[in-house]
Amino acid sequence: MDQQNKPGVLAVVVLGLVQILSWGGSFYLMAVMANPIVAETGWSQQWVYGALSTGILVSGLLAPLSGRIIARTGGRLLLALSGAVMAIGLVIMGLSHSLLLFMGAWAIIGVGMAMGLYDALFATLGTRYGGQARGAITSITLISGFCTTLVWPGTALLIHLLTWRGACFAIAAMLLLVLPAYFYALPNRSLALKPTAQAASAPQQDIAPSLFWLLCAIFTLASVIMTAISVQLISLLQASGYTLASALGISAILGPCQVGSRIVDILFKRGHPIWTAFFSVGLVALGLLLLALFPQLALLSMVLYGAGNGLRAIVRGTLPLAMVKPEAYAVVVGRMARPALIGQALTPLAGGYVFETFGASATMGLLCALALLNVALVMVLKQRLPARPASVP
Repeated sequence: MDQQNKPGVLAVVVLGLVQILSWGGSFYLMAVMANPIVAETGWSQQWVYGALSTGILVSGLLAPLSGRIIARTGGRLLLALSGAVMAIGLVIMGLSHSLLLFMGAWAIIGVGMAMGLYDALFATLGTRYGGQARGAITSITLISGFCTTLVWPGTALLIHLLTWRGACFAIAAMLLLVLPAYFYALPNRSLALKPTAQAASAPQQDIAPSLFWLLCAIFTLASVIMTAISVQLISLLQASGYTLASALGISAILGPCQVGSRIVDILFKRGHPIWTAFFSVGLVALGLLLLALFPQLALLSMVLYGAGNGLRAIVRGTLPLAMVKPEAYAVVVGRMARPALIGQALTPLAGGYVFETFGASATMGLLCALALLNVALVMVLKQRLPARPASVP
């Protein structure tokens, strides 16, 4: 493949910034906005967070359809319109004075998430550039690794200046920049690998069912663990004897560790992505086991966990890319995204039940068991990989 047939540096930077805006206007929004919404409306916090779960669930249900559309069209227009769909959802959210309308707004945001977050972008890049997309995927996740660092303080500032409703309108306006950004970063002339209707209709010919379901299980377990830790880490640390201030300080190390691990992966990008998967699940398991057995080493455990979790997004994009043909990649990734996103949507409810019913120790034990199971699944996948060169640069 022609070496020029990959995104340029400026295009990759633009795509990374667009992902920060897209994730910040959807998945990460409620972390800062939930409390002001509850305070103003009086709605139950459980229902307010449940709206986010609704969005994730809708995104998961639509992910295979998104993959098929990308396989047929190349994905450029779908990605470009994702910002407008999220913006519509945010405007409705800002106008919501009933919980039902609020939930409906998040269903619309979920449609935008299926159109424009990592899975859709990675599918588009894989379809366009084949193995050459790996470097771009890693670089994009490196840039977007700063998402919460930028988005949470920025959202808090908008809420302070404009109230949460005004912040919804302001973020919706910024999301309109997504369309020209994608049109710039993904010009038509870059479409090196023409998508076909045949690829969109028969992805099963390009990956064995056993490998497909192994990948689904690995990605779903990784997503469930990540979501559970994101929701419950502070509570788990406090249950281990840390003060709220200490727990917040320890959790702050996750972001830099995620970015650091992605930089390391860039240095070793010519290795097969299965090794990135090994490091990812292994570091996550080691970090969680360390926290469960030696809570006094929580800082070190979060360094390990953060590094492993940072590689998770890269593995989602690059491991399937090394296993299927580029023209079928979008459909396969879309199908794989559904169970992972549905798992993410259900995790806060299930995790909350386990924590409330059985306590922090049982919750940590369950997370450690899931992490060790994921290590075993990656080992099985390694044994079953076809003995052929990966389509990586």
